[in-house]
Amino acid sequence: MIRLLKTVALLSLLSSSTTAFSSQPWGRHQKTLNSRKSVSGPLYADSSSSDDVCTIQILMSDTGGGHRASANALRDAFDVLHPGKIEVDIVDIYTDYGPFWPYNDYVAMYKIMAEYSFLWGIFYQFGATPFGLWLNEILLETFCFEPFKKCMARPSGSTGKRADMVVSVHPLCQDIPIKILADLDSSGASRNPKDRSTPFATVVTDLGGAHPTWFNPGVDKCFVPSDVLYQCARDRGVQASQIIEHGLPIRKGFWAAEAKPESDQEKLEFRAKVGMESDLPSVLIVGGGDGMGGIVDIAKAVGDKLGSSADTPSYEMVVVCGKNENAKSTLESTNFGPGVKVDVKGFVYNMDEWMKASDALITKAGPGTIAEASICGLPCMMFSYLPGQEEGNIPYVENAGFGTYSGEPDTIAETVTSWLASPEKMTAMQNAALEAARPSATLDIAKDLAAMVFEAKKK
Repeated sequence: MIRLLKTVALLSLLSSSTTAFSSQPWGRHQKTLNSRKSVSGPLYADSSSSDDVCTIQILMSDTGGGHRASANALRDAFDVLHPGKIEVDIVDIYTDYGPFWPYNDYVAMYKIMAEYSFLWGIFYQFGATPFGLWLNEILLETFCFEPFKKCMARPSGSTGKRADMVVSVHPLCQDIPIKILADLDSSGASRNPKDRSTPFATVVTDLGGAHPTWFNPGVDKCFVPSDVLYQCARDRGVQASQIIEHGLPIRKGFWAAEAKPESDQEKLEFRAKVGMESDLPSVLIVGGGDGMGGIVDIAKAVGDKLGSSADTPSYEMVVVCGKNENAKSTLESTNFGPGVKVDVKGFVYNMDEWMKASDALITKAGPGTIAEASICGLPCMMFSYLPGQEEGNIPYVENAGFGTYSGEPDTIAETVTSWLASPEKMTAMQNAALEAARPSATLDIAKDLAAMVFEAKKK
């Protein structure tokens, strides 16, 4: 019986990890994205009325880079806003505390599913059903409640006590953690979320659609990045008073008080810093940290199209291959035409500088990259997506007017070349990207979370 339940757990766990379910059409996204909570104030450290150190435990899993990146961004924001007053404990609760396979091998399975996207689509369809949601809840509570309780009861930071507040940045870290907090707060008397007193918040890290497991009515606050996900939360029973819409938490290099176009001098400075030519229209091609999505074929098609445009360099193409060494080696040995200057990189740690130095972006439809690109005013050509998880990001970008999608390398090359050749088109798309941008989202979210934990500490 246990073996059967473990097998079923694999189906439930993988299906629930897909993060792009919406009960309404994808095209609902509005071009004007105003926060549903008014936010004001400069981006500097705020003073706190609490002299005590507060601790926040952030629950996630390394299924893709976005969850940990969001957790790290929030930690950095706490350090900026309240230096020395909030200590953050970031934990991959499945890898570190999963009781057995498949729970403790979730990251490796994610990579397999991401590589074979048709399998991902199958599990997504199953996980979006009422039965899939029910099964996931039952299995997680049966197998993971006690191991996860050890995680959430452990001392956080320098206080020697469990965290003052818990934040989830992963779709599978809502239901069970809320019940565990109820159990801990009631000294084991109850698992009813109503008996929880420790603050709990969800920070959704998807953009154009999200799996139902992201949204639990038992949370104190649910932070969403878009109008589409606001409605998804409402459809799952989360009250309007629980939902705050600020945007996606993003890396520190992209933070700003407002989205605005770079001056010509700022663009030149970024290009000099990363070693790009100063006066050539440029395109940046990225495939994520793992360099997935057919980046070689796309780079060759774009390079050939731009390279045949002139007898001397008229364009510049930068390809960031991430950890894909085979792609990097192949492209470095490829001869492109004289009309394009090509620079091939591996994994880079200064993506904000590369984006700010470029004129257009070719990327997979990842939510973090799209959010960062909009802040930089970059038109986006999307070339791949995970079924379900990232599918909703395509109409998000298209409806906002700063990009489109194609899986065909030749079409991608034709489209991006036409953008770069039209200053009027580029300006219109850059302005649309900036209109959709939420550059203060990370700090806005961190301000609200800090207020929650400080208030709880007073009680």
